[in-house]
Amino acid sequence: QLQLVESGGGLVQPGGSLRLSCAASGFTLDYYAIGWFRQAPGKEREGVSCISSSDGSTYYADSVKGRFTISRDNAKNTVYLQMNSLKPEDTAVYYCAAGPNTIVVVTTAYFSPYEYDYWGQGTQVTVSS
Repeated sequence: QLQLVESGGGLVQPGGSLRLSCAASGFTLDYYAIGWFRQAPGKEREGVSCISSSDGSTYYADSVKGRFTISRDNAKNTVYLQMNSLKPEDTAVYYCAAGPNTIVVVTTAYFSPYEYDYWGQGTQVTVSS
């Protein structure tokens, strides 16, 4: 019943932009911290960005800081990841995940995938010329 669905992935040229969406059903996202993760072939899953449910604080991996923006629309029960100035090394399957807000306000483990309870199926992002 609890489900997260990512969308918006695709093929884009270097320097291009994509906006990923994470839509929730069966629960409301405004009570959860939402993280975006990505996993490239042969690599471990890594945290990309996170947004809290309390004060709206955002967090970014150094590799995407200044290029990616996370936001949430509680009315639509959706979290977004705007990705600009995309690079080939951004190529990966991108996942959104939901977890208790204590991830960010207590433990600060917002880039640890083991702290999240619900996961989407992933959406492929390919950056290539």
